[in-house]
Amino acid sequence: QVQVAESGGGLVQAGGSLRLSCTASGSSFSVDHTDWYRQPPGKQREWVAGMPGSGVTSVTGRFTVSRDKAKNAVNLEIDSLKPEDTGVYYCNMRGLLNIRGTLIPFDLWGPGTQVTVSS
Repeated sequence: QVQVAESGGGLVQAGGSLRLSCTASGSSFSVDHTDWYRQPPGKQREWVAGMPGSGVTSVTGRFTVSRDKAKNAVNLEIDSLKPEDTGVYYCNMRGLLNIRGTLIPFDLWGPGTQVTVSS
């Protein structure tokens, strides 16, 4: 099985930066694509940034997605934080799990990590 979990959230001041990590754990799997989403208070979940499995770094405005191969993680760095960046940040990973030679696709979400930006 594969499990996905986010880490790195917390309370930060506006103007600062923050790095979140999405880590996949398990055995015999590959990740084809990773996306980061967020859900502001009282609003729907929205896409933030993403990167294919073969990528190293992807930049979308103030959001940089990067891969840490050693930790089997995909990081999201947010620069110039604003109060409207407050919300729960989720990671979604899609890939293939190898079970005794059979490739099974997976599409997993982490439980989320809270980011609060104070003004």
